[in-house]
Amino acid sequence: MHTRLTIKLLLLAIILPAFAFGQLVNSNLPIVIIETEGGQPIPNEPKITAHMGIIWNQDDYNSISDPYNHYDGFIGIEIRGSSSQGFEKKNYALETRKADGSNNNVSLFGFPEENDWVLHGPYSDKSLMRNAIAYTLAGWTMAYAPRVQFCEVVINGQYEGVYLFTEKIKRDKNRVDVAELNPDENQGDDLTGGYILKFDKWDGADNDGFTSDYPADLDGFGTTWFLYHYPKPDEITEKQKAYIQQWIRDLEFNLMSPYFDSPQYGYRQYFDVPSFINYLFIQEIGKNVDAYRLSTFFYKDKDSKNGKLFMGPVWDFNLAFGNADYCDGWQTAGWAWQFNEVCPSDAWVVHFWWERLWQDKAFLRETGLRWQDLRNDTLSNERIFGMVDSLYNMLVGPANRNYQRFQTLGNYVWPNAYIGQSYQDEYFYLRNWLTARLNWLDSQMALLAEPEYVEADYFPPKVYPNPFRDRLTFEYYVRKEVPVSIQLYDARGALVLQHIDDGHSNGSNSTHLNTDLPNGLYFYRILFGDKREAAGKVVRN
Repeated sequence: MHTRLTIKLLLLAIILPAFAFGQLVNSNLPIVIIETEGGQPIPNEPKITAHMGIIWNQDDYNSISDPYNHYDGFIGIEIRGSSSQGFEKKNYALETRKADGSNNNVSLFGFPEENDWVLHGPYSDKSLMRNAIAYTLAGWTMAYAPRVQFCEVVINGQYEGVYLFTEKIKRDKNRVDVAELNPDENQGDDLTGGYILKFDKWDGADNDGFTSDYPADLDGFGTTWFLYHYPKPDEITEKQKAYIQQWIRDLEFNLMSPYFDSPQYGYRQYFDVPSFINYLFIQEIGKNVDAYRLSTFFYKDKDSKNGKLFMGPVWDFNLAFGNADYCDGWQTAGWAWQFNEVCPSDAWVVHFWWERLWQDKAFLRETGLRWQDLRNDTLSNERIFGMVDSLYNMLVGPANRNYQRFQTLGNYVWPNAYIGQSYQDEYFYLRNWLTARLNWLDSQMALLAEPEYVEADYFPPKVYPNPFRDRLTFEYYVRKEVPVSIQLYDARGALVLQHIDDGHSNGSNSTHLNTDLPNGLYFYRILFGDKREAAGKVVRN
């Protein structure tokens, strides 16, 4: 490995000629410079040793000629990702190392000390910010979300554009905070946690897991694999595998039982419901076509530390926020969790957990009320779009350099649903899409938040006099504002009279109908909304 001074001089000799082509000289973002031994290409796996220098002057501009003042040391690095590996711009997994190759726990960009990191290179996401938006929203609402920092990257003298430096999902007190589970912990409370599992593709050499006892979809198709994330597949013991497999089986047996929605005996014994709701919000805001079925993490701590199943952290939103041209990914309406109905032939399905939760009225109401509460403050339009606009303003200059390096603006990159001619176009599309999406979610969450129908809330109406002559009175009581329709039918079933209350019917109501109908038998029906009704018969003489 070159000495530090030699590395910097070599890099400058390579990079400086590129300045004339409008590439990186100064940046408002941190500059990350990576050099591998002898300039060798970075492989898919395993990690190779390299040197990384970070220039970050925080409140000032950063220059390519500045000293490495934030990090100056060794790393291990490899290409990461699945479908993204086909793109010209690569994603990288890296770990900070000491000179002897051991882990070097450091604090980068103010993140808590660790050694495992990810350099995400937005490519099909031409806004460059979809993952940053999702992780930021999740950080506002969930126990943990990967922290993020935009930067510009140079690898072996080649400018590689704008990247998102972020944390790898792993067990750590400052990341997924579950107990450490060592190979010798195979009984008692020690055995009960912590575990991190995921739904994902089987990419990579080191994967293992188990299948659900139930079809992925309640209609009976598909198979779901639970993959081990922590402990790693080559470190988890057979007893630990047996424990977590049986625990999931017990959970799913309960979730499929007739009493699944019982507050005392149902799935709430196993699920940390608030974490499921908050996770759902982030996936649904982005209408992520990969949501719930890929890059889907969940974890369980020891029973002594609240051993329920928690959803999260969120990961991978490249295809979210209207950036997918398949399976209705571009549509601002519709639930992402209903992916199986939209794309029934897809090999990767949403597991039945979410469909089952949607059958629990208490879960739906809790979801709707939580949404309305968050929209008043934490997830208000002002706060969300303030963040989005701030990211755009920060990225305008770096984005121009990024798109000099990668000529993707104005061109289709799988699976773009929209092709903007400029970075500003991409920003406005994302912003307008998000506005429409939030409006749709507001309308749907308002329906979920409505109180569950309770018979006592709709007292039996009084209809009098009966028999009647020229005037008929209806008295009824409802505890929420719903449209109310009073309909009168003759003995042959023909509608002869109708009165519609416009929805301001909360509380006691009295409606008088004046009529000159012929004498005879009539049937009345009262509709509360479009679901509940009272019915009876009256006689005019």
